[in-house]
Amino acid sequence: MAKNKVNLNLAGFEDIFTVAEPKSGEYVQMLLLSDLHAPDCHPFQINDDEQMAQLVESIKQYGVREPGLARTRPDGGYELLCGNRRKHACKLAGLDTMPVIVRELADDMAIVAMVDSNLQQRETILPSERAWAYRMKMEALNHNGVKSEKLSADIVAEQAGESKAQIFRYIRLTELIEKLLDMVDTKQLALTPAVELSHLSYDEQHVVVECMSKHVIKPSLSQAVRLKKLNLSGELTPELIDSILSEVKKHSPDTPKGSEQYRQFFPSDYSAAQMEEIITSLLKDWQSRHYQSKGRATA
Repeated sequence: MAKNKVNLNLAGFEDIFTVAEPKSGEYVQMLLLSDLHAPDCHPFQINDDEQMAQLVESIKQYGVREPGLARTRPDGGYELLCGNRRKHACKLAGLDTMPVIVRELADDMAIVAMVDSNLQQRETILPSERAWAYRMKMEALNHNGVKSEKLSADIVAEQAGESKAQIFRYIRLTELIEKLLDMVDTKQLALTPAVELSHLSYDEQHVVVECMSKHVIKPSLSQAVRLKKLNLSGELTPELIDSILSEVKKHSPDTPKGSEQYRQFFPSDYSAAQMEEIITSLLKDWQSRHYQSKGRATA
């Protein structure tokens, strides 16, 4: 049984599916990549990273193991709801077609299918992708007749295997400006403080980004909560944002004294700890070479 399972996993699409003629409701067929179009609102990224390289190599060896999911477009071609990474990999592998399940779906159910299939099949999902996916699915469920926000949240939470509170925390991330959301994705900003910062206006969030760069810090949860409270009370100003965030510079052991003067020599996304580690390594190397040279001179 185990051997049969392995063989099935390594089989190409043609070994598993029979390409079908169009039937009522749903069918599978090989479609030209040029006829497949990503949805206008697609929260999932396509990156030419190591995982993509592995997928390309797999497709070259075994073909596409699982078909994508699409629906027909009124103006021609197909909207590829799931399988956009596979489409890109097929193109890199030199293929012109890929297997696709064509399904009749209304707009809201197309969004639900897109979100569910991508969440289930993708190995790595960024916080920003998860945030927009949950928001799009909840809105689609509400548009499709689920009137209670609580009920739609329950559905999303149950199917995602998350608590309802966590679903709402992710959805709050969609209120962040792009720079802060990118920081969450790259782990320069923790999820919980980011949720609190999402309550700030876009202008205030831009000031937060400037202060983070200026003071080489990451806002703590307590600071983010204070900023949110001041925003709600109408008391938050750029000066207060700077004052609150500069406290990390004074008190945090993660921020080396004077590190900001070396900021110009490092990539903008390097943290204070990363800069300190590299500076320390360079100084140790210099120290070792200095004493070796001094020893030779004395001898």
